[in-house]
Amino acid sequence: MTEFHIPGCAAEVRQYNARVNDILEETMSEQKIRVLVAKPGLDGHDRGAKVVARALRDAGMEVIYTGLRQTPEMIAEAALQEDVDVIGLSILSGAHMAIIPRILDLLKANGQERVNIFVGGIIPDEDAPRLKEMGVKGVYGPGAPTAIIVNEIRAAVKPAK
Repeated sequence: MTEFHIPGCAAEVRQYNARVNDILEETMSEQKIRVLVAKPGLDGHDRGAKVVARALRDAGMEVIYTGLRQTPEMIAEAALQEDVDVIGLSILSGAHMAIIPRILDLLKANGQERVNIFVGGIIPDEDAPRLKEMGVKGVYGPGAPTAIIVNEIRAAVKPAK
C-alpha cells in the first residue's frame, strides 16, 4: 500500500491515498497488452520502431521486438508463439501493400483474426484508407505522437463491456 503524509491535510491525504491505491489495484489487476513490434522487409532503419516500442513499454504494455528484416511468415509465427494482442509494423521501404496483406492472410490461417494490426513509417496518404479496409487499425507517419498510438492501441484491445 502506498501512503503519503502531509501535516495538516489529513482528510485530503486519506482521499488521495485511497485514489492512488485504487489506481494501483486497477492497473495491477489488468492483463498487460502484448504487442509485437516488427520491421518487415529489407529496410535497415529501426529508430522509429524502437521509439514506439519504448513508448508502449512506458505505457505498461508488454513489447516483443523482433528486430530487422523479418518476413511476413516470421512475423505471423512470432505473433502466434507470443500470443500477442497487437502487431505494430514499421515499414519505410514502400512494400506495405504487399507485406500487410500477406501478414493478414497468415494470421487468418493461424486463427488469429483478433490480432490488431498497426503500421507506421512512410505510408502514402492515399494508401491509408485501403490499409484500413483490409483491417489495419491505425496508420501513422513520421513524427506521429506516441500518446496517440498508445491510446489507439488501448482502445482497439479494450474488451467490450
